[in-house]
Amino acid sequence: MFSHDVRGVADAMTERVQDVATGGGHVVFETDRIRVRPWRTDEADRFLDILSRYDVAKWLCDGEPELMKDRAEAVARIERYENRRTEDPHTGIWAIEVKQTGVPAGTVLLVPLPNSDAGEIEIGWHLHPDSHGFGFASEAARGVLARGFADGLAEIFAVTHTTNGPSQAVCRRLGMSDLGVVEKWYEGESQCFRITRGEWEASRPVG
Repeated sequence: MFSHDVRGVADAMTERVQDVATGGGHVVFETDRIRVRPWRTDEADRFLDILSRYDVAKWLCDGEPELMKDRAEAVARIERYENRRTEDPHTGIWAIEVKQTGVPAGTVLLVPLPNSDAGEIEIGWHLHPDSHGFGFASEAARGVLARGFADGLAEIFAVTHTTNGPSQAVCRRLGMSDLGVVEKWYEGESQCFRITRGEWEASRPVG
């Protein structure tokens, strides 16, 4: 779970966050640089390349990282994501496609937090190392936040490992408040961030 400031583009982003049908399939939203859409099974090799890497997987689970093993596992995971989308169109796990290349930089997600009694929703992201440093995670996350609040969510959380400084920096760029270390939802300690719909709306420029 990477760099523009939220204020200058929030209104334009909100206007462009929509579900549209295109020749390439369902698109959640797009910006000038990226298109956020479901992963496709023909992209399983790229998906596997991301999730079989220790330096990606170590941030995605409790305990010892679980590396994706083969293409069949990648295809099955992508198919599960698609089934999830049809069951609940308001949440999902999506590819961040770089328009210039057509290649996914990684994944952005909006999903219920595990082990949650109150139904809290979290945003998250993970990218291939070759796509770090270009601002793709921040850009995708801003669009997902806009979509979530447009759908009526009152607040959205982000939960990181306590040592995941890069993702915490993204949370701050997004205008999320650092709530400190918590021991809920996931095993052990996590760093928790939150942004409310009011905070998101206040971050948009007036006029």
